[in-house]
Amino acid sequence: MLNIHNLSVSFGGEFLFEEISFRLNAGDRVGLIGKNGAGKSTLLKLLSKDMPLDTGTIATEKNVKIGFLRQDIDFEQGRSVLEEAYQAFVEIKALEARLDEINHQLAERTDYESEGYHQLMIDLNDVSHHYEILGGYNYQGETEKILLGLGFKREDFDKKTDTFSGGWRMRIELAKLLLQSNDVLLLDEPTNHLDIESIIWLEGFLNSYPGAVVIVSHDKMFLDNVTNRTIEISLGRIYDYNKPYSKFLKLRGEIKEQQLNAQKNQEKEIQQAERLIEKFRAKSTKASMAQSLIKKLDKMERIEVDEDDNAVMNLRFPISITPGKVVAEIEHLSKSYGPNQVLRHIDLLLERDSKTAFVGQNGQGKSTLAKILVGELEHEGHLKLGHNVQIGYFAQNQAEYLDGSKTILDTMIDAANEKNRAKVRDILGSFLFRGDEVEKYVKVLSGGERNRLALAKMLLQPFNVLVMDEPTNHLDIKSKNVLKQALQNFEGTLILVSHDRDFLQGLTNKVYEFKDKKIKEYLGDIDFYLEQRKVEDFRAIEKQQQKKKEKESEKSTSIDFDGQKRVKSLKNKLSTVEAKIAQLEREIASNDQDLLLNYEATIKRNNFFDTYHAKKKELESLMMRWEKLSSELEMASS
Repeated sequence: MLNIHNLSVSFGGEFLFEEISFRLNAGDRVGLIGKNGAGKSTLLKLLSKDMPLDTGTIATEKNVKIGFLRQDIDFEQGRSVLEEAYQAFVEIKALEARLDEINHQLAERTDYESEGYHQLMIDLNDVSHHYEILGGYNYQGETEKILLGLGFKREDFDKKTDTFSGGWRMRIELAKLLLQSNDVLLLDEPTNHLDIESIIWLEGFLNSYPGAVVIVSHDKMFLDNVTNRTIEISLGRIYDYNKPYSKFLKLRGEIKEQQLNAQKNQEKEIQQAERLIEKFRAKSTKASMAQSLIKKLDKMERIEVDEDDNAVMNLRFPISITPGKVVAEIEHLSKSYGPNQVLRHIDLLLERDSKTAFVGQNGQGKSTLAKILVGELEHEGHLKLGHNVQIGYFAQNQAEYLDGSKTILDTMIDAANEKNRAKVRDILGSFLFRGDEVEKYVKVLSGGERNRLALAKMLLQPFNVLVMDEPTNHLDIKSKNVLKQALQNFEGTLILVSHDRDFLQGLTNKVYEFKDKKIKEYLGDIDFYLEQRKVEDFRAIEKQQQKKKEKESEKSTSIDFDGQKRVKSLKNKLSTVEAKIAQLEREIASNDQDLLLNYEATIKRNNFFDTYHAKKKELESLMMRWEKLSSELEMASS
């Protein structure tokens, strides 16, 4: 499908990757991995032709369609969720408009015997046939099925896209991509804004997808469940193996160990040869042997060990003053967004130095309660913060608050105060922004780099309570581990919203599950919570809910999808029959006029009466057909 040969990209004289080559085939599901800033998103932009090539070639088979899930999306305001999703069907929507135009003309015209009218009938048949081949009677049902799989509810379909958060708009964009008939899918962090239920659905979709898929993700379980091949970008090179992520890591480790052993053995061989050369060089009788050994060493291909990029950020959250024993007290707290109530009569007591996890499906109120705690949302009920409480807050979309027109350095200097302004470069250095990199504009940073900058910015303000909402989004796996270590060392009060079990393990000693507008307390870590729920991980909980939902939705959606398809088909059939009836009535009326005015001449026409009676019989049949279709359409529409 795609053949990438000697591809190189550089920024500011430094190569992101140099002369890399690989091929994508149908059925390949590639996990594209590497540290933040290694060039993963850049490679996707090159494959999608969003960026011009520096050097090298990307050869594409004829008529290959490539779909790209970008991190930055821009919707046209005023469209509903369904209307935006339907933008995936450009050709079908154009045919729909053409069908409406033809039917409108047929309804208005009375020149049934004209060449123009006859051409409209031909056009109606051709366009209807093309419409059916492209799936015109199925696309609405398929769209709803995909949207439901990605977490939308039916009542969301007619809501305007601008009423949804960036994460939900990303889901609409993903739905559009999955609905298109692409041969290659390029997905940049597709799970960042999905809850576990939607991730499970997406895994099933991608596992049955016949084309090629390239996925940039830092979700280890998602990569293991979906991919059959891994390409790692590291220090300008790529490492390509037909293994999912975890097996790839194991294999890479084994290969590196073999390389190290082979390199050690070669070093011993070289040292032995060098000793012999020194020994024989002084003796004339052994000089030829010394020269032979020297030539052998010169020709020897030295074994190289694959280099690892082990640069990681250095993160340690500082503590401000000690707060009172009670950090926050919540009584009878409720929160609604218009008619949609998210939280109802919540009671919660957070004590100093507690480590708390908020878990549950998306939309159950985890982020809402976090925002209420930090004063970003109004609410009903009582919330009282304790004495000397100073809150540091990392929002789920924290990176979106950064100003793209500023440089990394300016972003930090503007957020600093007189006491810590001199430390800005040191802080940036500990987050891997070194040297000239601090002069980069925020708008050119990858998602992971923006998250690192947002974390660095947090260190400029003192706090003793840390609230973090999905902080691992966009972070590479090594950076996740560094963040986890920093949170384990944090001596203040921690509230963590996350659906990542690996990340949560060892971080909290209390879990609150959000479900049905309420919260339930579990006095233990995340493993204790899952043990109490009698499941191994969050996915198992979601699968229990999903099975129940699937049984209910399959029944209703299949009826609904079939109904939509039937109504549209009946309308087109009825329109065709009505046009034929009108044409036949006109022809029969013309024959009747001929008989009335010139009977003798008319009946002498070749096969006049046979044709005349055939038309009447066909008209009678069409009238019965029209009556049946009208009755079926009325029943299908009710």
